[in-house]
Amino acid sequence: MPTHWSRAGHGGRRGEGLRLQGWHGAGRGCSAQVRGARGEARGWQPGIHPPVPGKPNPRGARPGGAPRPRPGHAREGRDKGWEKGIRVTAHGAPALVCQHARAGGEGRRSKPQEETWRAPPDLLRFPPDLLDMAQMVLRTEGPQRLPRGYEIVLSISVSDADKVGVFHVQNPFFGQRYVQVLGRRKLFHAVPYPGGAAELHFFVEGLRFPDETFSGLVSIHVSLLEPLTEGIPHSPIFTDTVVFRVAPWIMTPNTLAPVNLLVFSMKDNYLFTKEIQSLVAKAGCKLKVCFGYINRGDRWMQDEIKLGYTQAPHKSFPVVLDSPRERGMEQLPVKELLGPDFGYVHKEPLFEAAASLDSFGNVEVSPPVSVAGKEYPLGRILIGSSFPASVGRRMTRLVRDFLYAQRVQAPVELYSDWLAVGNVNEFVNFVPSSDKKRFRMLLASPAACYRLFREKQKEGQGEATMFKGYSGTDTKRMTINKVLSNDVLAQQNQYVQRCIDWNRDILKKELGLLEEDIIDLPALFKLDKQGKAVPYFPNTVTMIVLGRDLGIPKPFGPVAGGECCLERRIRALLEPLGLCCRFLEDVSSYHGSLGEVRCGTNVQRRPFAFQWWHFTP
Repeated sequence: MPTHWSRAGHGGRRGEGLRLQGWHGAGRGCSAQVRGARGEARGWQPGIHPPVPGKPNPRGARPGGAPRPRPGHAREGRDKGWEKGIRVTAHGAPALVCQHARAGGEGRRSKPQEETWRAPPDLLRFPPDLLDMAQMVLRTEGPQRLPRGYEIVLSISVSDADKVGVFHVQNPFFGQRYVQVLGRRKLFHAVPYPGGAAELHFFVEGLRFPDETFSGLVSIHVSLLEPLTEGIPHSPIFTDTVVFRVAPWIMTPNTLAPVNLLVFSMKDNYLFTKEIQSLVAKAGCKLKVCFGYINRGDRWMQDEIKLGYTQAPHKSFPVVLDSPRERGMEQLPVKELLGPDFGYVHKEPLFEAAASLDSFGNVEVSPPVSVAGKEYPLGRILIGSSFPASVGRRMTRLVRDFLYAQRVQAPVELYSDWLAVGNVNEFVNFVPSSDKKRFRMLLASPAACYRLFREKQKEGQGEATMFKGYSGTDTKRMTINKVLSNDVLAQQNQYVQRCIDWNRDILKKELGLLEEDIIDLPALFKLDKQGKAVPYFPNTVTMIVLGRDLGIPKPFGPVAGGECCLERRIRALLEPLGLCCRFLEDVSSYHGSLGEVRCGTNVQRRPFAFQWWHFTP
């Protein structure tokens, strides 16, 4: 999608002109962000961005200073006796959108709607906020006065008015007071003509990310209106347009460096939290422990929120996407995350009920990939859904369409409805590597587990016992021989392996992967009464990735030679990549409730070095 558009109009006159331009700092581009008010914590939602650096102004010069007209872009005015020329050109920019609080308070949750934000104040008093917004400059090169009845008007369409707000200084000699002149219910603004060669500065804030009804492009127009005769409305003789591109929300894969790890403090996860503290200290990132009054008993942080970011050429900041799932953690993003330079957007369907597949454990993103010559420098989003030929659970259309609308991380739909929880992070993950590929994809593999157990059985270790030290409810003595002789369990895992292999083929095709790019981690599943798969032992694929340090669910596999054979095999697969494996006991606090260590945590990561506006969808 283009991020640099221009439209020019002129009147065929000579000399001075009028020019509208979006910019931020020496023409690099501009950025609009939603501000906090009256000095309170300023958070952020979607955004608008600046003109793309290096793009030339598309207008061409003509003798006498008028621009070269282009078909469909220039409108000729008629000479009514005013001998001064008007020149109008524009170019647009990407812009940032933000979640913020209304003046005088923190803001309130509105009634359920597709996207929630708090309305900006009509009056802005804090110049530092303006530095984060997209500058739009109106340049005039004309006479000292306009002829009687002529007007310069800024305007925005009804369809774009709820997507941006435009501010302009009021009474600059009596303090920096900026009033909203466009946006929301304000569709036009008469601009006082400054006379001669001058610049008028406006500031643009974004209010909404792209979604299924919004392409991300917003147009602002400047027109010169001419009076015909008394009692007849003014008519436009010149119009220029500047187009802003709203910055997308971007997900971050596991291969990017961690900044913060978030976890809830619960009554039963004290020891787990201590282990996490040690892991975080080794990885060199920060730990944020959130307390129980925020989550009201809901521990599944990965399911509630997804941490990403938005970016302009001059700035980027994290943005948390809040899922439609409402199980007690609704206040987490607002109470613990939203603040200066930290954004928030909430997707809540009007008519669809949220399901397990709307949990954000069902949304992953790959590292950068190349597929059949097509580059995806920001990776591709992975979404779990139902089998194509079945009527099963699917992600709410509102969330799914939002992810597709960002356009820079083209989603891939996988089959995850075979799982009881139904999340893609239960069978696929990514870890960094130091070779040319830069990453490996991990897949849960019952076939790999059966191969390992048969190897151990041939070595005479068939009576090696599983679940030693396991604090779960199932304490029956289980050995390798018993697992291999269980025909029902074998049939169930044959089915699970086929489901994973279906996804394997999709991932190889859509991510451009070869077999050597994939690592199969031993895993076993069993089917519940509804025929959905749940892990037989803690699922090691759902690990926490903090750079080279991995926090892996302790699998409690068969102990042979004083060591768990599952742990030994996982180390042998991952440590040659330069990764450090640390096994975390999560049975009592997470696995017993059909989750693992990653499901109960969330990681904020550094943004990509690649700038999204250089990507062509």
